[in-house]
Amino acid sequence: MASTSASLIPQLLIVPCLLLLSSGFLYVSEAQTPPLVSGLSYTFYSTSCPNFESIVRTRLQTEFASDIGLAAGLLRMHFHDCFVQGCDASVLLDGSASGPSEKNAPPNLTLRAKAFQIIEELRRLVQNQCGRIVSCADITALAARDAVVLSGGPNYRVPFGRRDSLNFATRNATLANLPPPTANTSAILSSLATKNLTATDAVALSGGHTIGIGHCTSFTGRLYPTQDSTMDQTFANNLKITCPTTNSTNTTNLDIRSPNVFDNKYYVDLMNRQGLFTSDQDLYTDSRTRSIVTGFAVNQSLFYEKFIIGMLKMGMLNVLTGTQGEIRANCSARNPTSSFLSTVVEEGLETLMGF
Repeated sequence: MASTSASLIPQLLIVPCLLLLSSGFLYVSEAQTPPLVSGLSYTFYSTSCPNFESIVRTRLQTEFASDIGLAAGLLRMHFHDCFVQGCDASVLLDGSASGPSEKNAPPNLTLRAKAFQIIEELRRLVQNQCGRIVSCADITALAARDAVVLSGGPNYRVPFGRRDSLNFATRNATLANLPPPTANTSAILSSLATKNLTATDAVALSGGHTIGIGHCTSFTGRLYPTQDSTMDQTFANNLKITCPTTNSTNTTNLDIRSPNVFDNKYYVDLMNRQGLFTSDQDLYTDSRTRSIVTGFAVNQSLFYEKFIIGMLKMGMLNVLTGTQGEIRANCSARNPTSSFLSTVVEEGLETLMGF
């Protein structure tokens, strides 16, 4: 499905940047590492659950060996969790009789069912060995990191100490905080600015689209009835074969060059006008982000550095720590005691007690 047009940039040698290799991890310079939110620590489970990371890594290695597409699903799960009401595992909660959950909001309907299942399986494995001390929010953050690593991307440390929320976000809040694939750069930058994420963070985090698939309904507006002028013609012709109608249920790779490898080829795609979504291609069209895209396209180490910084910043958005929230015994449901207390608050003490 790759375009027959020649690449607009040469395959340059990767130049070193502010990355140091130590014990298998990539570290950004201390000046650029975002300060940890109070309650989070890189050694949070070193005593209470020292095998936490190895349990998750080992299980995901097995899963990805048979389904590498799951890596993108787990990375996207972390994004969708953090951007709405913070990295609190709220996206994992099922709905109730009172209404649908955050996971049922339109932006989350395409999250992979298998990703939800794997997070719950990881919780079981970890809590069976360590007890109920590791949160679903921390498991989700770690699974996202390992999704990056096991698909060829950089290995980096993840701070832990997040706790799980007692409630999920509303449909409107979910829609307001997850820019759609049809969003332009202005909308993306404005949305991320409310979370103290910069233009560089926005472009780097968008690089998560170097793995995974896109649904035809998310981009056929660029094909029909009039083709988007920013799209390469051969690329568009191939997409029309995959998506013959505006309501096609088919999917296609987000990155046509190395769809299952976490590398910088996504940015090479953008420079060749082969970005799938408007939210992708407009990053190269817009003068505010064009040079960032170009920098990442010719320098994979630079992309990795900025991606790590963006992931660390995103992974600390509105986290619950200390005695806030809870540690769920099931990632898809609040703990029974918490559910009762939440009901008291929601319905009101007077109604509950019959006053």
